[in-house]
Amino acid sequence: MNKVISRLLVFFVGVPLVLGFVWLPYCNHLAFHLLVCAVSVVASCELHDILSHNISLPPKPFVAVMSALVPVAALLQALFAESSSFLVSGLDYYTGGLDFLTAVLIFVFVIILVYEVFSAKTFEQSNHRMTGTCFIVLYSGYLVTFLSRLTVARINGQDASTPFLILFLLMVFLCDSLAWLFGVLLGKNNRGFVKASPNKSIAGFIGGFVGSIAAAVLAYLVWPSLFKDSLVALIVTALFTAFAAILGDLVESIFKRSADVKDSGNIVPGRGGLLDSIDSILLAAPLFYLLASIFFGPFDA
Repeated sequence: MNKVISRLLVFFVGVPLVLGFVWLPYCNHLAFHLLVCAVSVVASCELHDILSHNISLPPKPFVAVMSALVPVAALLQALFAESSSFLVSGLDYYTGGLDFLTAVLIFVFVIILVYEVFSAKTFEQSNHRMTGTCFIVLYSGYLVTFLSRLTVARINGQDASTPFLILFLLMVFLCDSLAWLFGVLLGKNNRGFVKASPNKSIAGFIGGFVGSIAAAVLAYLVWPSLFKDSLVALIVTALFTAFAAILGDLVESIFKRSADVKDSGNIVPGRGGLLDSIDSILLAAPLFYLLASIFFGPFDA
């Protein structure tokens, strides 16, 4: 019963709260960017805790700062998106481009290597420390930047950021919620076929796809001028987004099983850690952005 209540609280309180951040368009969704940066830092700390059960890692504050630099770079990119270009330490930043963000990502990787070179006393665990830190930065720091890129999406000169952000989040949230509901109601006799998460069921996976498709149909009805004659493209996007969201949940289950921990943390009552709640978003965001760019773009921010 407690799990049911926590699920309902997340759906009826947590989801509207997140969508509320999206509805604040000021400074290219500055409030949403700040939320993304905060989430990235917490997720990097939780992933550090999980991976440190198996491998040696640098101190958590160092890893958290390295992860935070990437979404912060995406925030700066969005804030200055309306100007044609600006200069950061001699590096030209072009509106809507990836040059600045890519440069920051490379800078972070170099700092990780430099840190290991000058801090390590012995080198038996150096490979673990360097690869583990780079993975945390990629997983919890870089993947969320695909949400940041949606905040400056424009199609034919018109702002399309809010519809695409809401569409993506609804696809993932409804996928997660209906996967759970279908699993509870119809999944009793078809569980256990995925060893990474034995409680997952075929019915639950079907429910996840149904939830994402429902979000696609809803977007088609709510924003007809934006998605006119694009229902098939929306459904295809929904199917791939649902697949990535489900895979993200399973991958995080593998992290936890390998470390022999139940949850990534305890920050979300009844749900565990923050990483337990955003694992689907992290893996689905890049794929959604790619498909949205192909079907509805290119985004001309």
